[in-house]
Amino acid sequence: MKILMVCLGNICRSPLAEGIMKTKLPENFLVDSAGTISMHEGKHPDKRAIKTAANHHIDISNQKSRPITKADLEVFDKIYCMDIDVYEDVISKTRNEEQRQKVSLFLEAAGDHKNAEVPDPYWGDMKDFEEVFQLLDRGCDAIKKQILT
Repeated sequence: MKILMVCLGNICRSPLAEGIMKTKLPENFLVDSAGTISMHEGKHPDKRAIKTAANHHIDISNQKSRPITKADLEVFDKIYCMDIDVYEDVISKTRNEEQRQKVSLFLEAAGDHKNAEVPDPYWGDMKDFEEVFQLLDRGCDAIKKQILT
């Protein structure tokens, strides 16, 4: 199975989600991340995201930001979006119902009905990054259970 995590710039939420999910799934799963904008293309994740992941023994320092592509909509089986704007942007890139069915909000897919969106910690501090990490970690656990059962 191939899973893509998507946020806006691919430097905070989706790199964390990619790193977390990779630690939870068997090695035969492909987990990647992308953004809906190319502003940070080729850059490593935000230093605060790298540090937060490292605090949990997850190394995301070698990831590089990239924009989502039309090929991603073909290749990936599941595409998880971090917020509604990202979801709508990804949906607008789909070409058919099969591709649309692959795309969902991360927290909705994880069964979190209280929160629709993973907040963007970019303008926050380390506490915000830790809160996002915990939200993503719980969500990845829930998605893992769905995928592996």
